[in-house]
Amino acid sequence: MSINTYRGSIEAGELGATLMHEHVFTVSPELAANYPWAIDWDEDQAVDSAVEKMQRLKESGIDTIVDLTVLGIGRQPRLVARVAERSPVNIVASTGLYVLKEIPRYFRLRGAGALVVEEEPLVDMFVHDIVKGIEGVGVKASMLKCAIDRDGMTPDVERVLRAVGRAQRATGVPVTVHTHARKRTGLDALAVLTEEGVHPSQIILGHSGDSDDFGYLTELLDSGPYLGMDRFGLDVFLSVERRVETVARLCARGWAHRLILSHDAQCHNDSAPRAHIAAAFPKHDYLYLPTEVFDMLRGAGVDESSLDQMMVVNPRDILDRPDGS
Repeated sequence: MSINTYRGSIEAGELGATLMHEHVFTVSPELAANYPWAIDWDEDQAVDSAVEKMQRLKESGIDTIVDLTVLGIGRQPRLVARVAERSPVNIVASTGLYVLKEIPRYFRLRGAGALVVEEEPLVDMFVHDIVKGIEGVGVKASMLKCAIDRDGMTPDVERVLRAVGRAQRATGVPVTVHTHARKRTGLDALAVLTEEGVHPSQIILGHSGDSDDFGYLTELLDSGPYLGMDRFGLDVFLSVERRVETVARLCARGWAHRLILSHDAQCHNDSAPRAHIAAAFPKHDYLYLPTEVFDMLRGAGVDESSLDQMMVVNPRDILDRPDGS
């Protein structure tokens, strides 16, 4: 079946080694438009830098990334399209809304029970991105994204999760959820999405790799979703040694077919000064897995078949939807 990317549709077999949880640009549009100097932002330079990183990524053996930048964290599809034109790496687009506690103002007065009573507008927006394409670039999203963090299932977080669940049911596009592993919010996300009719095999519980609590991780796995071991390089949540050990132990127990590996990295991130990010997280880069972590996993007993399963087979199985839409 064909899979949509920023450069057009490709066959599932062309995905190759895939990083399932990355970003290209996470930049606030309002800051970029009004105070670009405050976030060290130059569009042309950012695009050139991103293309260079994609070229190095391809040379390291990675063929595809899934860009999980959605509304709420600075989606820049027009600029990502410019990167994709020159990139040897496939870039898969996503749609959704990143809400950790309260929904943006636009949606507060719209929807069932709101001042302006209407059908949930989020569902139509997400489906539009998937079926018709993202406005301005025409790229069709192939992944849905939502979030539940340390504040848990607030009313607005639940609203977004349910809208994502309904969009998934309407389109068949898989779902990635940003979760807070230490708060075990993957369990709550799984409950709501499955209530909406989403099959667990269509769900990735992102950032599960921030925990080495095997009770929690195996409870999730027993329910059928994929787990995102997807923050390699962010040692502030869990050291790389413990991340590697966790993946190795899960693979030894036969769970490689339900794990995906990634970094949650960006080419440009306006959440902190660039120099601070580089100093605090020197390994948080697209290249960390292929240049260092894969060898660490091999050293911990993960065989080539399991690495191929996590990097090639699982992404293909997740993104290769039966209807090919």
